[in-house]
Amino acid sequence: MTIVKQISLFDIHQLLEMESSHRYDAIFSVIDIQPIFQLFSKKTLKGAPRELNYGAMIQSLIIRIVERIPTIKDLVKRLVHDPLFRFDCGFLVSDVVPSESSYSRMIQVISESDVLDKMNDTLIKTAMLEGFLNDEHVAIDASHFEARDAFTPSEKKAPKTPKKRGRKTKAERAVWLAELVEKKGNQSTYEKELKEQLDIPLETLWKDVPIEPKWGVKKNSKGKNTFWFGYKAHLAVSTKSQYIITRLMSSGNLSDCKAAIPLLKKLHHFGNGQFTIAIFDAGYDVEPIYRQAVSQSMRVVIPYNVRREGEYIGFDEHFRPTCVREHSYQYDSFDAKYNTLKFTRPKECATCPLREDTLCQKVFKIKCDIDIRKFTYPARGTERWKQLYQERTAVERVNAYLKEYFQLNNVRHRTGKKAKMHFNLVTLIYNTCKLAVEESMLYYSNKTKLHNLKKQSF
Repeated sequence: MTIVKQISLFDIHQLLEMESSHRYDAIFSVIDIQPIFQLFSKKTLKGAPRELNYGAMIQSLIIRIVERIPTIKDLVKRLVHDPLFRFDCGFLVSDVVPSESSYSRMIQVISESDVLDKMNDTLIKTAMLEGFLNDEHVAIDASHFEARDAFTPSEKKAPKTPKKRGRKTKAERAVWLAELVEKKGNQSTYEKELKEQLDIPLETLWKDVPIEPKWGVKKNSKGKNTFWFGYKAHLAVSTKSQYIITRLMSSGNLSDCKAAIPLLKKLHHFGNGQFTIAIFDAGYDVEPIYRQAVSQSMRVVIPYNVRREGEYIGFDEHFRPTCVREHSYQYDSFDAKYNTLKFTRPKECATCPLREDTLCQKVFKIKCDIDIRKFTYPARGTERWKQLYQERTAVERVNAYLKEYFQLNNVRHRTGKKAKMHFNLVTLIYNTCKLAVEESMLYYSNKTKLHNLKKQSF
């Protein structure tokens, strides 16, 4: 049986600066571990009683992340030699300390279920209902972390037969087209083109994500390629409160763009119209992401990524119209009814000798539907657009927190399912800590106000 402790009163500004037992009280007052505990409940009243205290084991797994204990072996060692720590985890004096094998079997059972996903969703809904998560802007980005698995070299592919030169005959072309159709039909959800995700249901996208460790590659700040064998963590983070609203783990070789549409669909499922702006980096500048955001009545802020394109004649680098002397027109307003951007004459027109000439147009109105990548609202190059893009640092900050304080990059389990369990547990604990801090701060704020009112009444 797990010890149920009363919530302590404490005075904090940051959860991690608390005394350890108070920190655990604050965390477990926010999170409900019963869904995990139900995985290990007896199906019938018959038979021998359980020998292990699963409730305390679950709590000790959470505390291991918070206390940054690197391995299960170190956790068991501390439980054996530290009676106070064992008591804080919920073990009774009469309980036997579980072995590493017991923890391994428990982790296997949790990894086979989706209970941590549901607990994450419930926690976010609680934060919304309590008013701690009322942001309208969301930043989305991906970060990598390495796998515990050893890399197995792939088999060498047989050399391809050289293609026959010249034009295909009708029979050969028919065979070739049939092979293409068959190949396309055998593709998995994430092997298909990105635009096909627009019509795939959220449940299918969420279920079919590849989670086996693979080699990934990305450019570092110096422009050189860095490689890792493992996974990617795709996060959608509220820019002010910095909650992880939704998250997705994938293989290391999955393109960041292919995780964006599932995250946007999950945001729409959660927020029900609350989230209005999604912020990405330039790697997400592809048309299907804009299409998905528009279908959810959201706006996106993404730097334009030039891809083998020539000069866009008559426009500057921010796709504002230019005059005869190549001065950029000024952004004026946005008409939501007609989805139109309005641009007015450049400030240089005041002294321009051609200001009365018919070659210069006074006002430009451009529909965003002409090219949803180029013509966006907020308009590119405006102060509003720049301010919104600066909010993207929220997701980078959360990525750093997860790796530095919550052991995201310390995966101690092999196989993708167990790594996904570790990822979901880390993000759950991060959100729990956020909610615990804000609830405690609200409690002490209300307590101080009540004390001041009593003081004034006397």
